[in-house]
Amino acid sequence: MATSHHLHTTTSPRRRRLRTSLIAATLLAAAFVGAPAATAAPADDARVEAARSQHDAVAAEIAALGGRVAEAEQKLQRMTLEAEAASGNALAAQAALDAATQEAEAAEVALFEAKQAVGQAQDEVSEIGRQAYMGGGQQAFGDLHLLLDAGGPAELLQQAATLDTLGEQRAKTLDAMKILEVQQARAEQAAQATVGERDRAAGAAAEAHAAAARQLSGAQAEFDALALQRLGLARQLRDAEIRLLQMQGARDAARAWETQRAAREAAAAAASAVTTTAAPATRTLASGGGGAVAPTTGRVTSCYGSRWGTLHAGVDIAAPIGTPVFTPESGVVLQAGPASGFGLAVAVQHGDGTITLYGHVNRFFVSAGQTVGAGEQIAEVGNRGQSTGPHLHFEVHKGGLYANRTNPVPWLNAHGISLGGC
Repeated sequence: MATSHHLHTTTSPRRRRLRTSLIAATLLAAAFVGAPAATAAPADDARVEAARSQHDAVAAEIAALGGRVAEAEQKLQRMTLEAEAASGNALAAQAALDAATQEAEAAEVALFEAKQAVGQAQDEVSEIGRQAYMGGGQQAFGDLHLLLDAGGPAELLQQAATLDTLGEQRAKTLDAMKILEVQQARAEQAAQATVGERDRAAGAAAEAHAAAARQLSGAQAEFDALALQRLGLARQLRDAEIRLLQMQGARDAARAWETQRAAREAAAAAASAVTTTAAPATRTLASGGGGAVAPTTGRVTSCYGSRWGTLHAGVDIAAPIGTPVFTPESGVVLQAGPASGFGLAVAVQHGDGTITLYGHVNRFFVSAGQTVGAGEQIAEVGNRGQSTGPHLHFEVHKGGLYANRTNPVPWLNAHGISLGGC
């Protein structure tokens, strides 16, 4: 499914920042609730309490919205996979219809040729009968003359047998032609029936694909609306936090807020790093050294080349879901998001025009147009799209995105990376 690649940044840095802000904002709200106010007059105490109430209300609204956003994101991911599967089914059904149509056309041609052959044989038999009727005694005399000219009894028997054989051959030929015509008619009828069945199947698959695409579009719109709403609330929460800091006597409330935000994000990043220590953050599979970083760590399960009768245009590296995915060379991100067959994929264009593609990823951490450095993590291993298990599918394109897909091994070797098994 070739299929156009409509990409949605469902796990973009912006959304990760929003998610971090949501968690951090909730923590900060709890901190503010218990924080003692600076020495202030009763009127000031009332203002602080009002600011704290406003802050708590916004924080609670963000917390409530967080569950809806998470559900919408899961729905969007599910709709993406369903749309990918429906697209693949539609392509397969259309391919089957095309093949059946070609078979039906071939059967129609064969039937036409069979009818022509039968017609020619019938014409020959009719011509023999006409000559016999018109010739009358002359034809009989001709056959008799052929027999009388025989040089002896043996030749006489041979000539008589020849005449009988010719007649029998004409009759058998006509019968065979008629049988062939019937067979070809049945084949043509069966081929047309197959075309009808596959046409209906292709139509149903196309309708299912269109329905899945509509559902995906609706899920994307729902998620975007909730994300936008959450972004607006996050800004309100920031203003409320700064106002509360001002009420509590902070001299530079904006700077204080930035300091607290940086501390929260650092804590969130540290917590995230703890969850990924099961796999090494960076592991080179390079035999040439030089600090080269492989696309990911794991075991090579499939190489570039023919597989199941089709071209497998990349290298598969099996690894647990969540294993970091790196770009071996610096470049610019062309696409990041849903891609046909891969579920989610990232494509990076490098300085010489070569494009590397990372498919079936679970999440991606870059966006189109972003510049990435060599060895930078851009995604994590997943099992999305048409995948039989958690792995990274890595491709190298030399003629533009999805054009001139070449064996990735020479490109990796040129960057000091050696993949065992290919």
